[in-house]
Amino acid sequence: MKRFLLDTHIWLWAALEPHKLTSEVHNLLANPKPDLFLSPISLWELSVMVQKKRFALKEDFEVWVQRSVSDLRLQEIPLNWQVATEMRFILPNHKDPADGFLAATAIAFDLILITSDQKLIGVPGLKVLANV
Repeated sequence: MKRFLLDTHIWLWAALEPHKLTSEVHNLLANPKPDLFLSPISLWELSVMVQKKRFALKEDFEVWVQRSVSDLRLQEIPLNWQVATEMRFILPNHKDPADGFLAATAIAFDLILITSDQKLIGVPGLKVLANV
């Protein structure tokens, strides 16, 4: 069975702006069968956006995260040494460390990254489901 990692913006769009998802991605996320994962990096990215007032939540951060993770049936994928090791191949070509960690996580755990980020779509060795 295929397993998927959501890029941070895909997670936020799925929870708040599903009209931004392609029909393929929307249908995949609505299907109870595939394993869907979220990286702690995405929570960190969201917390930074909220702190910098670039993103507003209508409820407590932790409550919103727990609800969205439950509603979307997301599983936590760990950051570990294997992910950090993969980063050495990603970072020379991709300068955003958060995106690098997401790509490295997908590669390390053999996941398909769901993203709209053109820079990630071109990362060698990264399996992608493009939301474009």
